Amino acid sequence: MTITGSCHCGATRFELETPPQSVTACTCTYCSKTGALWAYYTPGEVKFTTLASDGLYAPNLNRHHFCAVCGCTTFGESPTWSLDGTADFSRPKLAVNARLLQDFDLAAVPVATIDGRNLW
Repeated sequence: MTITGSCHCGATRFELETPPQSVTACTCTYCSKTGALWAYYTPGEVKFTTLASDGLYAPNLNRHHFCAVCGCTTFGESPTWSLDGTADFSRPKLAVNARLLQDFDLAAVPVATIDGRNLW
């Protein structure tokens, strides 16, 4: 079952072959301001069908993507982080904004909160 997602204007579109089993709310200053709920995948598990107006904000090792047309936070690229703040670059991951998923019951998915404001 393919799940699709897009920004508000459709300039960024993606597909997932598996639905998220959980999503993460991060309390870091960036995530708190965007309101994203992150569903984590390996890079090969996300297929971007359109990246027409991909914007990038990369203040550190995490790369935050957004639509340069409508402004929606779309996805992030990062190493895998441990709770002690260590980055594992051998295991990159994509975090898609689960709020952008279409025809998906996000309210039925458990939300884990991480204290990104104080962890890193």
